[in-house]
Amino acid sequence: MTSESLQPRPCLGPIEGTTPPARPLPAGTWDTHFHVFGPLDRFPYAVKRKYTPPEAPFDAYIALAQRLGISRAVCVHPNVHGPDNAVTLDALRRANGRFAGIIKASEHLSLGDLREMDAAGVRGVRFAFNPEHGGELDENVFDRFASWTGELRWCIDFHMAPERLDVLAPRLAKLTVPVVIDHFARIDPAKGIEQRPFRVLLELVGHGNVWVKLSGADRVSRTGPPYADVVPFARALVAAAPTRMLWGTDWPHSGYFDQARMPDDAALADLVFDFAPNEADRMRLLVDNPKALFERE
Repeated sequence: MTSESLQPRPCLGPIEGTTPPARPLPAGTWDTHFHVFGPLDRFPYAVKRKYTPPEAPFDAYIALAQRLGISRAVCVHPNVHGPDNAVTLDALRRANGRFAGIIKASEHLSLGDLREMDAAGVRGVRFAFNPEHGGELDENVFDRFASWTGELRWCIDFHMAPERLDVLAPRLAKLTVPVVIDHFARIDPAKGIEQRPFRVLLELVGHGNVWVKLSGADRVSRTGPPYADVVPFARALVAAAPTRMLWGTDWPHSGYFDQARMPDDAALADLVFDFAPNEADRMRLLVDNPKALFERE
């Protein structure tokens, strides 16, 4: 095997559209899940990574937010930058208080480090161990952060395979800090609303500490645009816990290698009106819920 074959595979960048959503998002809308990649001369990618995306810098996201009508946002640290959270902290600094942040957990971080990050706008820590990213939940690191997040008033964010819900659900339900589950818990819509992972997810959101991001519809959909197969799952979650649902763009949609699958961000914003047809539910999803979770008084 050659050294070239061991290199992470290049993936595609986002569609550089100019079209706004068909219907404007409400004033004060939050995007609770986006990433910043690079610039690589300042923030290099981790050596160990699954793929290599093109740069998606801070200014490009600001342009997207303006086009979609997003006022506030949560910058989630991406796996391609590894355990060095510098790129995410830089985005928070440049946002001048408009962004909150979610960092990547690392055994090298101390409570003192986290307090400094809290002052910079960090409001959560992420454990990403779905098969697409590889790895397993590090139990020791998780236990350490679970104790610290209560003191910091942070959330714990999970990106995992749906099959892990059964194993982790009892533990997540007992946590006293907010638990946020990314991308519909990566459920497979083709398996139907009664599938075991989704029933577990609905049971979990019955606990007052569990939140779900209605993000990544393009990733979980089996039918493609306009992602109608995901809508029943979003509506069931909104009905089950209307005050603990969140929405995010998942920009810049890393890990895509087929241009035909790359989502249009304006279309993803339009999908919110299908997820939450009721205006009050939509306001909670886009404005009230993220404000309650991420904004400090």
